[in-house]
Amino acid sequence: MENVNQTEKAKVAKKAGIAAFVGTTIEWYDFYAYSTAAALVFAKIFFPVTDTATGTLAAFATFWIGFLARPVGGMVFGHLGDRIGRKKTLIITLILMGVCTTAIGLLPTYETIGIAAPITLIFLRLLQGIAMGGEWGGAVLLSAEHAPKGKELLYSAFAQQGSPVGNLLATSIFFAFSFLPDDQFLSWGWRVPFLFSALLVITGLYIRLSVAESPVMQQLKESKTLVKVPLKEVLKKYKMMVFLGMAACTIGLSATYFKTTFALSWAVNEIGFTRSDFLGIVTIALITQVIFQPFGAIIASRINLKKAVVWILLPEIILLPLAFVLIATKSYAWAAFGMAIATIPHSMYYSFLGGILVKAFPPNVRYTGISLSYQLCGMIFAGSTPIIAQFLLNETGSIISVISLALFHILLSIVCAVYLISRYESVQRTNAI
Repeated sequence: MENVNQTEKAKVAKKAGIAAFVGTTIEWYDFYAYSTAAALVFAKIFFPVTDTATGTLAAFATFWIGFLARPVGGMVFGHLGDRIGRKKTLIITLILMGVCTTAIGLLPTYETIGIAAPITLIFLRLLQGIAMGGEWGGAVLLSAEHAPKGKELLYSAFAQQGSPVGNLLATSIFFAFSFLPDDQFLSWGWRVPFLFSALLVITGLYIRLSVAESPVMQQLKESKTLVKVPLKEVLKKYKMMVFLGMAACTIGLSATYFKTTFALSWAVNEIGFTRSDFLGIVTIALITQVIFQPFGAIIASRINLKKAVVWILLPEIILLPLAFVLIATKSYAWAAFGMAIATIPHSMYYSFLGGILVKAFPPNVRYTGISLSYQLCGMIFAGSTPIIAQFLLNETGSIISVISLALFHILLSIVCAVYLISRYESVQRTNAI
C-alpha cells in the first residue's frame, strides 16, 4: 500500500513539473517575443525617429517597463499565491499574459493611430510585466513543493527550463518570418509570433487546470498557518534574504538580455549582420541552453551548493566577454561559437537558481519572498541591461564598457549567491539544535 502511495505521489510530482514547464514556456515565449520585436521592429513602427540609436533606446525603454511592473506582479500575485493557493494564481497569470501578448499582435502602428500606438504598447507591456511577476515564483513552487523529499532542487528546474524553450520558440518563429521582405515583415510578419500566443495559452490552461494544488499549500490551509499579509511578514523578517536573492539572480537573468536583446540589436544595426543571420545565431545559442541547462541542477544536487555556484559561474568571466569579441569579427561561425559557449555557464546556474530561493523562505511567505527577490532583480538589473548597454555603447563607442557591465553582474551573482546559501544553512543548523 505504501509503495502504491509513493508511486502515485511520484506521478503527481512529475505532472506538476511538466505543468510548470509548459506554463513557464508559454509565459516566457510571450515575454521574449516582445524583446525580439523591440530589438528588430518597434523602433521603426512605434517610435519613428531619424536616429536609429535613439529609436532603439526608446524601444528598449518600453522593454524595461515590463520589468518595472514585475515587482508589482510579484507582490500582488505573491500575496494571492500565499493566501488562496499556487494553482489558482498561476491560472490568472497565464490568462493575463496571453491576452496582452495577443493584443500587441493586433495593435495598429504609429503611422495608423499616432501617439495612441506607443501609449497602448506601453500599457500592454506593463500588464505583461505584472503577469510575469506572478508567474515565475508560482511555477517554481508548483514543481518544488510537489517534489519527493530531497529532490526540490531538481524539480524546481522544470520551471526554469521553460525560459530557454520559450525563448527558443519565440526566436525560431521570428527567424522563420525574418526572411520576408522588409515591408512585409514590418507590416504583418512580426505580428504572427504574438498572435500565436493565443493557441499556446489555450494549451497551457488545459494542462495547468489538471494539476493538483501544492501539498505544502494544502498543509498550510489545514493547519491554519497562513499569513494574513505575506508581504509585511517578508519585509519585517526577511529583508536581507530578499536583497541577497535579488543580487544572486543577476547574471542568471541579465545574461539572456546581453546576448539576445542587446547583442541582436548591436550585431544587426552596427556590426553588419543581417536580421536572419543573427537570429539564426541566437537560435543556436538557445538550443545550446536547452541542452546544457538541466545539467546545472543535476550537478548542484550532488555536490556542495556553494561550490556548484562558484565552479559553474567562474568560466562566464571569460566566456561572456569572448562572445562580444567574436561577434565583432563579423564571422557567422565565430559569432555562433561565442554565443553558444557563453550560454553554458549562466544557463546551468539558472537551472538551480529557483531551488536556491525556495530554501531561503518559509512556506507561508515563500511565493511572496521568491517572487519579490526574482522580480526586483528583473527590474533593477535584467530589464535595464539592454538600455544601459546601449547607452554605454552610445557614450563610449566601445563594447568594452558593455563587457565591464557584464563582469559586474557575474561577480555580484557569485558573491551574493554564496552568502545567501551560507545564511539559510546557518538558520537550518540553528533550528536543528
